[in-house]
Formats: sequence, structure tokens, C-alpha cells
Amino acid sequence: MDNEKLRAAGIDVDDALARLMGSQALLDRLLGKFAADQNMARLEDAAAAGDADAGFEAAHALKGVCGNLSMTGLFELTSRQCDLFRAGDAAAAFALVSEVRAAYDAVLAAIAA
Repeated sequence: MDNEKLRAAGIDVDDALARLMGSQALLDRLLGKFAADQNMARLEDAAAAGDADAGFEAAHALKGVCGNLSMTGLFELTSRQCDLFRAGDAAAAFALVSEVRAAYDAVLAAIAA
């Protein structure tokens, strides 16, 4: 994978590699698995259904994966979204779905590049 494209998409490659003991192969493998993760689709489905519990669950799971892989931009968005769900403001949390989707798509494009 192209680390410069990953950085441009909001992934702190150096932090991720430090967490993975410098293994680029492991980072590449984990990023490949991220592309198959279903939490973004679950979040969008929850938003379409207006299901705050399912939305929080999906956003929280996505946040965890993003944090572990040092996807800083996406992590910050999903963290803010989780905070809104926790505060009982599902409408504001769901309003972030398009922004989360855009950041998610940027990460996927960088992974595929």
C-alpha cells in the first residue's frame, strides 16, 4: 500500500506501524480487512431506520477499529458521533453520517490505491 496516500486520507501511518511493531505487512493486512468491515453499512442502515441504539453500536464499533488502525480523521468523527448518541441527540449523530461516509470512502480509496 502507498503510505503517502494513506497519510493523505487521514491515517497516521507512523503511529499504526509503531502499534504493530513496525510491520508494514501486518498493517497492509489489517487495512485490507478494514475494507470488508460492515460497520459503515450498519451505521447507514440505522440512520435510515432512525434506530439510535443500532446507530450507536455501529458508530462505536467503527470508532474502535479506526482508533486501533490510527485512522485519525475517521476516529475523530465517529468519536464525536458516539458522544452525541450518548448525550441522547440521535438526530445530530445521524446528521454526521454523510461526513463519516466521506471520510470512510477516502480511507477505502487510499487502501485500494
